[in-house]
Amino acid sequence: MPFLTPTVTDERDALATFAGQQIRQVATTLQGLDADQLRATPSASAMSLGALARHVLFIGEHGAFAALVDPGRSPEAPQDEAGYAAGAILPEAVRPGDTAESLRAALHTLADRVEAGLRTADPEARIPVPDAPWFPRDLGTWPARWVALHMVEENARHAGHADILRESLDGRTAYELNALADGRAWSPEG
Repeated sequence: MPFLTPTVTDERDALATFAGQQIRQVATTLQGLDADQLRATPSASAMSLGALARHVLFIGEHGAFAALVDPGRSPEAPQDEAGYAAGAILPEAVRPGDTAESLRAALHTLADRVEAGLRTADPEARIPVPDAPWFPRDLGTWPARWVALHMVEENARHAGHADILRESLDGRTAYELNALADGRAWSPEG
């Protein structure tokens, strides 16, 4: 069941497994959504599930997370195509061609990349702190272990936000959506 991670064998396996699982949890919340639901903002937040998925994809491809998973990448925190800072989560982030399924596929691909990268990353390596106003300027570098744990924490926060948005849309909860992701029917009685 995607809701629970498999058991892990060592530190690298744990970092990779938990980081990938949180990204997949965001993908799970997108199941079965139509275009309007993907872009809907069902809570006091201005956030939609599509924009939240786009944000998770963006942070996975830029900054310290990308430098951790792909050591040859720059850890800079660039602007996205629309000029929004990497830290921003804006409803406009959903692209015209985005569908729930295309975003789910992209999130699963990112989770696979993150897992593969973290399974071979040196937890003691130093990752440059990106030049962005929301990061401390006096650190210089972070340990790769810290960046990996921050990746888990950051995406866990987004997965929880996605759960709330999805439940606000149609009442479906994480347990039901994870059972569906496994191809099983959901029944609270079962």
